[in-house]
Amino acid sequence: MPLNRAWGSLFDAGEVRMSFVKNLWGSSKRDSQPRTITKEPPTEKRQQPRFTSQFRSTISGGQGEGQGRTLDLSSGGCMIETDFPVVEGASFECRIYVPGLDWPLRIDEAEVRWVKANTFGIQFKKIHPDEEAKLKRVIANLNEELQS
Repeated sequence: MPLNRAWGSLFDAGEVRMSFVKNLWGSSKRDSQPRTITKEPPTEKRQQPRFTSQFRSTISGGQGEGQGRTLDLSSGGCMIETDFPVVEGASFECRIYVPGLDWPLRIDEAEVRWVKANTFGIQFKKIHPDEEAKLKRVIANLNEELQS
């Protein structure tokens, strides 16, 4: 009789199927009332409001340098779309090219908090006070645009 690996152990394929069927039948006899499964909504971890944007950005660090597009921005971080490979927990310098600024907004250290396909979220860890003031002005302008 062939052996199949299931849940990290060896079981006879027929026994696994029968056990599963017995559990299904047994559970329906024991609890004939439908149960509502409630799922807690994900906890929002952001502390600052974010604003949709379309700014060119560059990231550079130990993994090299890559180009991307900032899709949303807050005073604490942003979401970037790129083909440059990044991993959760990586740190790098980030520059965001905002139209109307003479120089790109420079984030001295940003940490990757999550990665999904070709987008990732970063948290700003170190930013010079002058750059932080520019960032706040950019966000205020984005907020004004949203309100009008």
